[in-house]
Amino acid sequence: MSKRDTTLDPKILDSAKQEFLKEGFLNASLKSICGNAEVTTGALYKRYKGKEELFLAVVQPLLDDLNEIINQKKLTDPDTVSDEALIRSWDMDESYMLWWFEFLYQRKECFKLLLCRSEGSKFSTFSHDWVQKMSDYTYEYYKEAYRRHLTEVQVSRREMHVLLSAFWETIYEPFVHDFSWEEIIRYNQLVCNLFDWYKVLGFKH
Repeated sequence: MSKRDTTLDPKILDSAKQEFLKEGFLNASLKSICGNAEVTTGALYKRYKGKEELFLAVVQPLLDDLNEIINQKKLTDPDTVSDEALIRSWDMDESYMLWWFEFLYQRKECFKLLLCRSEGSKFSTFSHDWVQKMSDYTYEYYKEAYRRHLTEVQVSRREMHVLLSAFWETIYEPFVHDFSWEEIIRYNQLVCNLFDWYKVLGFKH
C-alpha cells in the first residue's frame, strides 16, 4: 500500500488559513483554496472531507495548546494549594497577563479564525465555550478560598461566568482589532488596572 504524499498539506493549510481569514468560514471557497495552493480539488478531497474538516485542521494546533493549558491547571487540586498561593492566584500580575497575550499573539491568525471567522462552523461558539472551560476550574479556586474564609463575598457560578466573560472579552478584542505587539504591551497594563479581583471577591490580602 502506497504511503500518502504529505508534501502538499502545508500548502493547502496555509492557503486555507488565508482564505478563511479573508472570507470567513461560510464564504470561503474550496476552489480558491485549491487555486492558491496550486493543487487540484481531488488532491484536497483526498486529505480533507470538506470545509469543516479543513477548518479544524487549520485551528487544531491552537486548540491542542489551549487544551494543554487547561489540563495542566486541572492537575492542581485547590485543596492542596496554600492560603498564600490561593490568594495570589487572583492577583492581576502584569508579567503573567503578558504571558497570555504573548502566547495568543504567537498564534494570532488561528485565534482570530476562532473568534471572528468561524460562523457557520462547529466553532462558532468558541469564545463562550472557552470562558466556560476557564470558569469551571476558576470557580473551584474561588470556592476553596471561600471555604477557608479568605473571602466572605458570595459569588454564584453564573456570576463568575459573567465576570470571566467580561474579563476574556478584554483579551479577545486586541486580536479582533489586529493590535500590534507594541499596542498589546501597553494595553496589558490597562487590563491589569481595570480588573481588581481582590476587591470584587473581597479577598483579605
